[in-house]
Amino acid sequence: MKLTVAQGTALSVGAVLGTGVISMPALAAGVAGPSSLVAWAALILLSAPLAWTFAALGARHPDGGGVSTYVRLAFGPRAAAAVGWCFYFAVPLGAPAAAAFAGNYVADVVGGGRRTVIATFLAIVGVVYVMNWFGLRISGRVQLWLTGTLATLLLVTVVTALPHARWANLTPFAPHGWAGIGAAAAVLVWGFAGWEAVSSLSPDYRDPRRDVPRATAVAVVVVGVLYLAVAATSVLVLGPALGDSQAPLADLLAVGVGGPVRTVTAVVAVLLTIGAVNAYLAGASRLGEALARDGALPRRVFGTQRRSLTFVLAASLAAVTLPVALKTSMLLVTGCFTLVYVLGTAAALRLLPAGASRRWAGVAFVAVLGLLVLTGPPALLSLVVAAGAIAYHAWRSRASAKIAIPSAISEGSTAPNPNTKPACEVA
Repeated sequence: MKLTVAQGTALSVGAVLGTGVISMPALAAGVAGPSSLVAWAALILLSAPLAWTFAALGARHPDGGGVSTYVRLAFGPRAAAAVGWCFYFAVPLGAPAAAAFAGNYVADVVGGGRRTVIATFLAIVGVVYVMNWFGLRISGRVQLWLTGTLATLLLVTVVTALPHARWANLTPFAPHGWAGIGAAAAVLVWGFAGWEAVSSLSPDYRDPRRDVPRATAVAVVVVGVLYLAVAATSVLVLGPALGDSQAPLADLLAVGVGGPVRTVTAVVAVLLTIGAVNAYLAGASRLGEALARDGALPRRVFGTQRRSLTFVLAASLAAVTLPVALKTSMLLVTGCFTLVYVLGTAAALRLLPAGASRRWAGVAFVAVLGLLVLTGPPALLSLVVAAGAIAYHAWRSRASAKIAIPSAISEGSTAPNPNTKPACEVA
C-alpha cells in the first residue's frame, strides 16, 4: 500500500522532531544561554529551503536511493556512492545516540543508569526493526498515530508551563558571548537532521510529484512551531537551570502540571525516539538496497530491504559498545549528514529547472556550507567514509572489468608453444 500525504507528513515530522525536542533545548542553552533561541530560529528558517529542495528532488526523481540517486544523476556514480555511504553508515552510529536521550528519561524514573539506557536502546531498535520488517504500511500508520499523539502532548506541556514564564530569564541574553550562538547551531544540527531521510521514501507515495511537496510543506510548519514553542518555553520557564537539565521536557511538565509526571515524560521520550528511529531505519533500508542495486555495496549483504535493514540493526548493536562519548557521537553523525546536505543541494542546482526551486536550492547550499564549517573537526569522519566508498567503487569497477572481458581462446584449445614459430614464418 502506498503512503498517503498524512503518513508521509508523519514520517517527515518523526524523522526531524524525534529526539531533538527532548534534548536539544538543554544542550543548546548550555553553550549559548537564552541566545540559543537565535540559533533555533536560524535553523528553523533554514529548514524551509532545505526541506523544499529535497522535496523538489524527490518529486522529480522518485527513487529509493534518495540523495544518493540525485548526486549520481548530477555528478556520477563515485560521488553517489560517497553520499550514500555517508548517510547509510551514519544511521547505525546515530541510533544509539538518539536512544540515549530517551534512555536518560527512563533512567530518571526507574534508575539503573547506563544499564537502563542500553536496555531502552535495545527495546527501541527491536520494535522499529519488527515494524519495518513487515513493510511501510505498518510503519506509516504507526508513525501517523505517534506523531499526532506526541504533538498533542508537546502542546499540552507548552500551554501548561508557559504561564510560569519569566522575562527575567532572558538576561543575561548571551552569557557565553555571541560566539555561543554558532556553537549552539552546531549542536542543533542534530535536531534538524532528517529532511533528507524521507527522500528515500518518495517512490512509495501514491503520487510523488504532488504528494511529496505537500507532505514536506506541512511537516516544515509543524516542526518549526513545535521546536520553537518548546525551546522558547524551556528558556523562559526554566531559566539558568535549563543548561544543566538532563530531562528538560520532564522539568517543564512538572512546572506546568505538577505531581508525578516523570513517568509520562519518559513515555513521551521513548515514543518520540521510536518515531525518529523508525523514519531513519525505513529510509536506510531502502537506501542500502538502492546502493547495492547500483553497485556501491555488495548485493549479497545489502541486496534487499530486509537484508539492508538487518545490517543497520547489527551495526547499531555494535556501535552501542564503542567507547565514544554521547556528544562526540552526535557531532560525528551530524558531520556526515552535513556533507550529505552539501552534495545533495549542489546536485539540486544541476538537476532542478531554472526558477524558484533552483533559487531555494542555492540558498540551502550556502547555508549548509556554513553549517559544515560550524561542525568542525568531527566532519572529517565524513571524508573517511566517502574515501572508503570511492575506494570500494574503484575496486569493484576493476574486478567487473576483468570478469567482463571474455577469453579469445576456447576451452578446448591449448596454449601455443613459445618456441614454435608461427606458420607464416616457417620455411
